[in-house]
Amino acid sequence: MLYLVATPIGNLGDITLRALETLRTVDFVASEDTRKTGRLLKHFEISKPQIAFHEHNEAQAGNKIMNMLADGKSVAVVSDAGTPGISDPGYTLVQLAIENKFEVTMIPGPTALAMAVVLSGLPAHSFTYRGFPPRKSGKRQNFMAVDAESPHTLIFYESPHRLKPFLEDALVVYGDRQAAFANELTKLYENVQRGTLSELIAFVEKEEPRGEYVVVIEGVK
Repeated sequence: MLYLVATPIGNLGDITLRALETLRTVDFVASEDTRKTGRLLKHFEISKPQIAFHEHNEAQAGNKIMNMLADGKSVAVVSDAGTPGISDPGYTLVQLAIENKFEVTMIPGPTALAMAVVLSGLPAHSFTYRGFPPRKSGKRQNFMAVDAESPHTLIFYESPHRLKPFLEDALVVYGDRQAAFANELTKLYENVQRGTLSELIAFVEKEEPRGEYVVVIEGVK
């Protein structure tokens, strides 16, 4: 059996009982970062052999995991934090398991996008998740423009050093809509800022961005 196991995005207390039970019972843990997963396993006094499974070795590691499943072994896939397959490795592995007719399931848990859209105060009943946008401004604006007329709340992930350029491009493409960004979710310094895009840009100019961000932007009314 292949298990995709969601892990805490910050506060270790958010791990589920099923996640712990699964990590304790599988034969192997496939980790996006074996060091980070090692710390998580050690915290909960779990000792399991790990194999690296990340964006740079997906094909090779994926085949290795398929061989393990063929031998009757069970494998749990975990990313650095959150839900495997959501802007983290996992999607290709699920495809591969389905193609090879292996059982695959998921142990649900924390995901930053769900928390951010709820805390944003923007409509959460219908949203579009876009993940990480391109790094260059021109491509980023084209990426955003696909949803320029969408009525759905838009959700993006962004790194701290690209947050301000992202917000500036969003202002160009969408106009000065209501928006919010969140970082350090579930941690001691959890932060959610709400306002128009221009107000958020002004905030970022005064406060140095830290950590990974979730940006939520209202859709067309």
